[in-house]
Amino acid sequence: MKPISKTARKLDVVFKKHGVKLPLTPIMLEQFAKFYEFLMEYNKKYNLTRLTTFEEVAVKHFIDCIYVAQLTKLPDRILDLGTGAGFPGVPLKIVSPETRIILAEGVQKKVNYLKELREHLGLSNLDILGRNIDVKTLYPVNGVITRAVETATATLQNVVNCLQSGGRVILMKTPGIETELEEAKAKMSSKYRLIENIDYKLGPTTHERKLVIYEKLKSTTDKAQST
Repeated sequence: MKPISKTARKLDVVFKKHGVKLPLTPIMLEQFAKFYEFLMEYNKKYNLTRLTTFEEVAVKHFIDCIYVAQLTKLPDRILDLGTGAGFPGVPLKIVSPETRIILAEGVQKKVNYLKELREHLGLSNLDILGRNIDVKTLYPVNGVITRAVETATATLQNVVNCLQSGGRVILMKTPGIETELEEAKAKMSSKYRLIENIDYKLGPTTHERKLVIYEKLKSTTDKAQST
């Protein structure tokens, strides 16, 4: 096997420095390197991210997503809600290639970008759903993940008819969301239970994160009620 590229070597150093413990193969490191270069090129046209330096993308995009796979087991057939430039779905697909992931994105130019990215990285078993997800969406999955800005209550409501009973909703958040979680408890406790609430930092940085995980309790009649 030929030596890995300079960008892949740099990423390997940054990943290890920031506490990435998952075993990343040379192929995975090269996929991350190609992802970085592809993202930076397309960002000039599509304005996909405000993070543009190598360190910012590596830490706040790639490592931010990789940590999820370190902290919890990913459900198979998991929907990345509002994936945007491919986060967290694409990094999770790279580090967990056996997991089926569906990227949901409602903006057409981003859908086109995601399809090209999938081909460029050679990722299989990665579906792209070109639409927004709401309470009327029927697309059966065993898990949902998002780091979008909507509230926990809004996400739980929007995916209630997609998520199978026993499925999990994984929310990538920042600290200071106690009021948001209380609202979710008050409004959604008949449909979901909170099973994990994890506070952590991205390695030696000051970047604080929170992983909030809900489990769907039972089948609901929300679709019938909403029509």
